[in-house]
Amino acid sequence: MKATSGELPEGDGWTYEVKWDGMRALSFLDHGTLRVQSANERDVTASWPELAGLPDGVPATTALLDGELVATDDAGRPSFGRLQHRMHVVDPAEAMRRAAEVPISYVVFDLLHLDGHDLTGLALSDRRRLLEQLLDPTPWWRFSPTHDDGAALLAAATEQGLEGVVAKRIESRYEPGARARTWRKVKVRRHQEMVVGGWISGEGTRSGRIGALLVGYHDRPGDGGPLRFAGRVGTGFSDAVLTRLADLAAPLTTTECPFDPLPPRAELLRRPTWLRPELVVEVAYGEWTQDDRLRHPSYLGLRTDKPATDVTRDP
Repeated sequence: MKATSGELPEGDGWTYEVKWDGMRALSFLDHGTLRVQSANERDVTASWPELAGLPDGVPATTALLDGELVATDDAGRPSFGRLQHRMHVVDPAEAMRRAAEVPISYVVFDLLHLDGHDLTGLALSDRRRLLEQLLDPTPWWRFSPTHDDGAALLAAATEQGLEGVVAKRIESRYEPGARARTWRKVKVRRHQEMVVGGWISGEGTRSGRIGALLVGYHDRPGDGGPLRFAGRVGTGFSDAVLTRLADLAAPLTTTECPFDPLPPRAELLRRPTWLRPELVVEVAYGEWTQDDRLRHPSYLGLRTDKPATDVTRDP
């Protein structure tokens, strides 16, 4: 079951959890054995040796748990970038080595089956009550805490730099495979000014037009310093905005790449049109990745109130 994107719901009858920036996983417990399954139904048990003791921590013959595998950064925030170091590992020895370098926790938020009984038709409140009676938390698995005040939780998530909040109807049943409105994800979006250093052509109706902006930031304000590549922004444009950006970009076209160092080879293979780094735009994004790229950026608008040389990366 997946959540739909939206705003915080109004009214009573909802419970709220942090939106964990991790990897969704089902855990099948069967007579002392464990199988961990990803959202695309792959068996990923070998990648997560920390969970080997989970069957011993659940006093049941069979059970099915739903939750999120989470790694944290140095500040204790969930980090999908760090988690990627653990994903797709199939060799047990390598998985153990990486587990020592980047430990994870399985944050459990639902119980779907228990000792042969299908619980998906029960209300979330009942499933949660059974889960809390069943699971004994450890450093490797724990509950996803629930909250009554969604606005306060979203404010805290924003302040702490988390991904967002998930709102769930207390009486909702579990709908396997569905993206249901009874679960609603509310993402925290950060804003950042960016310097446009080029663009790449789009596809389909945007062929020959701007498909995505290549953006970056300076190391220091004032004299600018090198322009560091921060990624590609390819969403948030209307036709009118694309026309306006094309008009502004045309006189700035140059044969020299303004980024130092050069963007990744994959960007260069798309034959970018380089621009003198004078245009400033504002983008929304989810987070900075470990390789200093904007995650899920989208265009918000032009900024004409700030010189490009003053655009630096926000903390």
